Amino acid sequence: MGNENIAVGLDIGTTKIVAMIGKKNEYGKLEILGLGKSKSLGVARGVVNNITQTIQSIQQAVLEAEANSGYKINDVVVGIAGQHIRSIQQTDYVIRTNPEEVISGKDIQLLIDQVNKLAMMPGEEIIHVLPQEFKIDGQSEIKEPIGMYGARLEAGFHVVVGQASSIRNVGRCVQSSGIELSGLTLEPLASSDAVLSQEEKEAGVALIDIGGGTTDLAIFKDGIIRHTAVVPFGGNVITDDIKEGCSIIEKQAELLKTKFGSAWPGENKDNEIVSIPGLRGRDPKEISLKNLSKIIHARVVEIIEQVYAEIKAYGHEDPRKKLIAGIVLTGGGSQLKHIEQLVQYITGMDTRIGYSNEHLTADSSADITSPMYATAVGLVMNGIQNNSNSAYKIELKEVEKETPKPIEVPPVVAETAPVVEEEKVEEPMPETTAQELKKSIFDRYVDKIKEFLDNAE
Repeated sequence: MGNENIAVGLDIGTTKIVAMIGKKNEYGKLEILGLGKSKSLGVARGVVNNITQTIQSIQQAVLEAEANSGYKINDVVVGIAGQHIRSIQQTDYVIRTNPEEVISGKDIQLLIDQVNKLAMMPGEEIIHVLPQEFKIDGQSEIKEPIGMYGARLEAGFHVVVGQASSIRNVGRCVQSSGIELSGLTLEPLASSDAVLSQEEKEAGVALIDIGGGTTDLAIFKDGIIRHTAVVPFGGNVITDDIKEGCSIIEKQAELLKTKFGSAWPGENKDNEIVSIPGLRGRDPKEISLKNLSKIIHARVVEIIEQVYAEIKAYGHEDPRKKLIAGIVLTGGGSQLKHIEQLVQYITGMDTRIGYSNEHLTADSSADITSPMYATAVGLVMNGIQNNSNSAYKIELKEVEKETPKPIEVPPVVAETAPVVEEEKVEEPMPETTAQELKKSIFDRYVDKIKEFLDNAE
């Protein structure tokens, strides 16, 4: 039972922390077993700024994912983002000791290791070394060198570097939450695994992931990652602008943005008005939707223009570097009304919203395929590729042992029983009679309720 290929992704965002447990089904699609999310306190602009609060938020998300999946999490793949991330292009080569043998994965690994030893600026650390194209004995544009002969193997690399202290802080938060860190992935790379098709990566595409604290960019062409960048603005600055512009509190600003907000000011009539309750007995405030859209529009234009500057820096005007598939928007910020049209208008590139349903099982809920969870889905996919075994089913005796752990999410409790039942039934377990099975589920259910009552007192 312990050898299932199960992966856990942990997306430590600025607005929310998501823990997602998933495994591959027999058709190669990703089945999400459990999802837990908590409000992210202690993260700003994609960077941890309060260790204690971040640990609490991670624990809450992990507990919730465990509670509604019936699995126990061992280790996780974590997404890394933040304004300290930068990417550089680098070429390097190795002279092979034995040119009579064909090039193998070992040679490529040697080359990657060599790039990993590059001297970075003080305080920086390499996160990813991604080979782009290879050159063998001067013959260029080789995509797959394995199996070829040659003495000098050279490659261009896309190297992603970040601030060592920020990366270490993330690692510390995860380990202090009682789980191991099995891998780090750049968030825009994870999101692109979840929402882009291979055809788009071949044709040339820019993925823009608009999160709460940062907007991440990943550009692919000919199936290879060409450029990554992190812009230190996201949905939260839009909320802040609404808060300031309308003199309301953050919660109201966030609601206004998601319920009535639009990135295109032309569509609201002058007389459309939303009334917002005042604080502590003050009069309600009336806010014109046209003004709201103007505020949002101004900020979104600014974010998109910064990202567009990065796309230009990659050189997409060069015909050989043209991004034929245009732009894919994902992340929570992509759910803003009319943002597609606005991006298309600013950049002149085809734009679509990226949902992660292509890689997920057909019965996945709309909630999970939402662009908000693209990064988490990508992180799980990443863990599965590395054949991780990051979670295991909780057996009955373990549940008894772990009862004192306070579960902070009472609403999930009620759902636990049926979910477990379905999962158990799928696997024929000869040694357990149906009656014992029902009993064990019932016991567990009772334990949970007991615990809930203890906590409530």
